[in-house]
Amino acid sequence: MALGGVKIVGVGHHAPAHVVANSDLEQWLDTSDEWITARTGMKRRHWAAAGESTSDLALVAANQALEYAGLQATDIDCFIVCTVTPDYYFPATACLVAARLGAKDRPAFDISIACSGFIYGLTAASGLIRSGVYQRIMLIGAETLSKILNKDDRSTAILFGDGAGAVILEAAQENSFLSSELGSDASRPELLYVEAGGSRHPIDRAALDERLNLVQMQGREIFKTAVIKMIEATAKALEKAALSKSDITLLIPHQANKRIIDAAAHYLEMPGDKVVTNIHEYGNTSAASIPIALSETVRAGKIQPGNVIVFVAFGGGLSWGAVTWRWAA
Repeated sequence: MALGGVKIVGVGHHAPAHVVANSDLEQWLDTSDEWITARTGMKRRHWAAAGESTSDLALVAANQALEYAGLQATDIDCFIVCTVTPDYYFPATACLVAARLGAKDRPAFDISIACSGFIYGLTAASGLIRSGVYQRIMLIGAETLSKILNKDDRSTAILFGDGAGAVILEAAQENSFLSSELGSDASRPELLYVEAGGSRHPIDRAALDERLNLVQMQGREIFKTAVIKMIEATAKALEKAALSKSDITLLIPHQANKRIIDAAAHYLEMPGDKVVTNIHEYGNTSAASIPIALSETVRAGKIQPGNVIVFVAFGGGLSWGAVTWRWAA
């Protein structure tokens, strides 16, 4: 079957109004602005208010993307939300977003693969469009990770923030999707997971007392694996697209840690001005980080037709992936 093309025609992003600076964390954690900045590159992160949900953030980003593309919600054929912090176990957060946008009859589903969510979502959405199943898809990465943080745990409380980024993909004659490389390894889920809350360990009083319903991470192992897998995924995605490192115009990586980003950029021999980073403002927003960075970059006029972009991420699961993308007019 001959495949058609796909391109991105709309972008949008949003973060909660409440900003938590490194100096704020100093008030209750044994840490400092200097320590956090040196080890992560983070200066601030945004945390949702008590009554603010993941779908609330996604809705704002989605409306921005619709406005950018000059479309209505009813012009969208399918909605996908990548998140590990859904409003509910069910219905899917994507269903909630579609209904709130006024497209309640449209198909919608969530992808739960943590920080790699946007990479998986971009691959899936591109395939659905290129194969002719849908003409337009709204793809959103949205998280309220502050809701599942142990804010007394210095190893995780400093890292994560909340936000949402949205893109609209559309069928096109020219094909922007060049290749994808995805992977996972859940042989050691305890490296980065939330232990309680699923069928293996339902939430009960003991789980709540031990804070097993909150994020747990083994930072050193995650750091080493993230660097290796992001580099490997990028190399394989470039090979599939018959591209070399020198062909890359911009690298838009998941914003997990500035040192991880720097290691990937060093491997790709990319100067700092070709690597998109906003980790200083948002921290790690999991599935939202790449679409937020993409939206900011597009809206700043820093991406031109023909530019080759590599999106790459690593996250809980463990999961990882990279997509090569040629920007279309």
